[in-house]
Amino acid sequence: MTDVLTATYELYLAEGESPEGKARGIALEQTVEMPADCLPGDIAERMVGRIRTLEPRADHWVLEIDYPLAAIGGELTQCLNLLFGNISLQSGIRLVQVAWPPSLLRRWGGPGLGVSGLRARLDVGARPLLCAALKPMGLSAPALAARCAAFARGGVDLIKDDHGLADQPDAPFAERLNACQDAVRQANRRSGGRSLYLPNVTAAPQALGERLAAARDAGCEMVLISPWLTGLETLRWARDEYGLALMAHPAMTGGLFLPRHGISPALLLGELFRIAGADAVIYPNVGGRFRFSADTCQAINHALRRPLEGLASAWPTPGGGVDVKRAGHWKQAYGPDTILLIGGSLYAQGDIEAASRALMQAIRD
Repeated sequence: MTDVLTATYELYLAEGESPEGKARGIALEQTVEMPADCLPGDIAERMVGRIRTLEPRADHWVLEIDYPLAAIGGELTQCLNLLFGNISLQSGIRLVQVAWPPSLLRRWGGPGLGVSGLRARLDVGARPLLCAALKPMGLSAPALAARCAAFARGGVDLIKDDHGLADQPDAPFAERLNACQDAVRQANRRSGGRSLYLPNVTAAPQALGERLAAARDAGCEMVLISPWLTGLETLRWARDEYGLALMAHPAMTGGLFLPRHGISPALLLGELFRIAGADAVIYPNVGGRFRFSADTCQAINHALRRPLEGLASAWPTPGGGVDVKRAGHWKQAYGPDTILLIGGSLYAQGDIEAASRALMQAIRD
């Protein structure tokens, strides 16, 4: 059916809970937020989520609920609220899958460039892209710009602010933006390269708009944003109002990725970020500083690339401890439509230009 949105949940029962009661509670809580016997008949018929299936598994139950599209009204914010709003405050409920109606996907639009568009923008053939992060917080804008230039001379495709670089006194946003963009522009002019600098624009609403406009006016073509800090809808707004490609950072999402409660990483980072407009999505790779498994990483990759009602595919961007020495492994494991985000292990070599050049050669081979 195209007039409903079907959500799949895993239910983990506490002592005294019944699967049927928990399922009915979710269907009511997420729509009318009232007991069934208090509802007018037509409201109960039109608006309450309908239980499609409820099936047992070894240690949990799988619940499918059909929500009426009338409860969404076409808004992505309300869709998130409908899927996991109030029940996020409960326990033992994990949102794992959504069957997206084509009408909503067409309305929300997805990535502005996506995989093929960014390849064309960078004039890069069938290989992974390389991304480096400007670190550490505390360096001056000229010092960060010098690192930017070295990465660009080494051939790095995307040179992004670290997500912690905001508007600190050491490197204020406007000064950093102009210094780093100019450094990359000059390096490209001399080498013939097409490296892009991605300033971190994450901020409160007014400042966010000012930073997006400043990035566009400075000649940036892509920016870094943390949509769980700014609100997911800001991706669509930035895409439509400023015409910039978007790399999404997962800051603040980790509290949702619990074994028995929350939202699956593949759904949140893979589908929701992509649907909202992210061209590339950073996630913590297996074996790094964070806890994602190999299966989780591959599920995110699949969600970002899989056919989805005309939406462009988006770039998986594994980071969080990706080592230079294993770049070839991740190229083979994740395929060419991947951005490898490598930072610390490039800095550790001292000469980041030479290290970047060697790594780019390895990725091309």
